[in-house]
Amino acid sequence: MTRRDPADYGRVAVLMGGWSAERAISLRSGQAVLHSLRTAGVDAHGVDADRDVLQVLQRGHFDRVFIALHGRGGEDGVVQGALELAGIPYTGSGVAASAVAMDKLMSKRLWRGAGLPTPEFCVLQPGFDPGAVVAALGLPLIVKPALEGSSIGMTRVNRAEELVQAHATAAACGGPVLAEAWITGQEYTAAILDGEALPLIRLETPRAFYDYEAKYLAGDTRYLCPCGLPPEEEARLQTLALEAFAAVTARGWGRVDLMRDESGQAWLIEVNTVPGMTDHSLVPMAARAAGLDLEDLVLRILDTTFVHGEA
Repeated sequence: MTRRDPADYGRVAVLMGGWSAERAISLRSGQAVLHSLRTAGVDAHGVDADRDVLQVLQRGHFDRVFIALHGRGGEDGVVQGALELAGIPYTGSGVAASAVAMDKLMSKRLWRGAGLPTPEFCVLQPGFDPGAVVAALGLPLIVKPALEGSSIGMTRVNRAEELVQAHATAAACGGPVLAEAWITGQEYTAAILDGEALPLIRLETPRAFYDYEAKYLAGDTRYLCPCGLPPEEEARLQTLALEAFAAVTARGWGRVDLMRDESGQAWLIEVNTVPGMTDHSLVPMAARAAGLDLEDLVLRILDTTFVHGEA
């Protein structure tokens, strides 16, 4: 694919940081994106987003925005809505898709409505009956906050007595809490770039699940790409990932996480509309397997700002 002239992008803001629980990871992602854009000759500038981000962008006379904000305020439709109001083109999904994908509960409800497979779940209301939850979902199960990313606030529950504390941990993040049936099998992730699913990555960790430690800190997480599936099975999971992405009306780029159980059934776990771009991150890894270095990847993502609407 022929690269655009760097001048075509104009003055680009790389939004990073923000105020969510994923701030530290966002800063790392943003710096990686910023370095790659500058290396490619783009007039790119880092912006540590705060509540006055719209005024900062307008004062800076930016032509477009690369969103590297993770979590609430940056990945949930809030900053996307502000950019729509200001008429500044930006990377990634629009307001509605960002809000839905950030909300695991809404994503799962949409997938169910579309006939797509996602593990059984229930919402844990205050005063819930642990016995009833276990009867419905079995053990083990996983408890997670609906509105956090990077596995923050998640707990694997092996005994009914652990449910109350797991709920408290997730509830401390704010928003709804859901319990989800545990899928025993292999975990995969599908990076999505401009309507195409990149090669799948299989994740292996000695930890109970692919948690924050495994994602960003541990040195013993294994990333397998090629993923080891037969080509036709990999293609089936890629197609499912694209369907899941489309069901939440996501666009541009992102990542879909899936499980494949011991019978071969695939299960959708979540969509990330602003995935990590750190040295541990999965989208750059999948892009390399598809022949794209980080410069190519960030430029391809930035190219989508021309497709999805100039101001």
